[in-house]
Amino acid sequence: MSPNDNDIEILALELLSAYTAGEMVATPPSARPGFDLNTAYAVESTLERFRESEGHRAVGRKVGYANKAMWRALKLETLVWAHMYDDTVHYSDGNSATLSLEHPRSLKIEPEIVFGLEQPLIGQGLDAATALASTNWLAIGFEIIDCPFPEWKFQPSDFVASFGLHAALVVGEKIQVRPELIPTLIDGLPRFKVRMSKNGEFVEEGSGKNSLKSPALCLAELGAAIERRFPSEPLGAGEIVSSGTLTAGHLTGRGDVWTVEVEGLSLPSLRLHLT
Repeated sequence: MSPNDNDIEILALELLSAYTAGEMVATPPSARPGFDLNTAYAVESTLERFRESEGHRAVGRKVGYANKAMWRALKLETLVWAHMYDDTVHYSDGNSATLSLEHPRSLKIEPEIVFGLEQPLIGQGLDAATALASTNWLAIGFEIIDCPFPEWKFQPSDFVASFGLHAALVVGEKIQVRPELIPTLIDGLPRFKVRMSKNGEFVEEGSGKNSLKSPALCLAELGAAIERRFPSEPLGAGEIVSSGTLTAGHLTGRGDVWTVEVEGLSLPSLRLHLT
């Protein structure tokens, strides 16, 4: 039996309480009767309403599972997403930032390309050029994710219903996406490299192709997926999109200093100190 509105609200309150207090959720929603991806998005929408009632505004979306090989393994038809909020999105001062998180449970850090939308992104099967034409700026960023489930074991539906595991996004220096720059970005976004370092030691190299072959294609896919599921609430002007990790997620905690260096795009490095 599918959960009713009351069940959805009760589950959303449980997940919000765990999120606020930094508590673990022993039994993921996917292990409970009747819970599926449709229910997960209903919970996610309820969480957005609860957060807004607390005075926090949704400012964009974060992407999960931007890898088609994972879609096949997990029986997904597309990527998934969750909202980010005005108290979880932060901006660097130049190319450096310091971040303190309350009640961390199990943190990982991921480098991602972040987009700022200038106009709504609507339409199915859009190409990279059309997606980029809808953007105002892009930047390198650090996504901090925090898993409430034991041993990082969860399904895509759990991801959606639990804020997309989103704890924070730190956005680096922006570059404006001017029309004359779009051809260069179309060529560079699938190819560029990032180098992640922790406390001065090299950790991993990643590439734009790891985000659905190009972060711009990931942005296009996100717009299409949101429009299919919520036709009256498309990806809108002014929204910020964190477009999927470029490397594996790496465990992190207080005291760590992370640096991501970019090669192949005109983006400066970003340094983040977790305190």
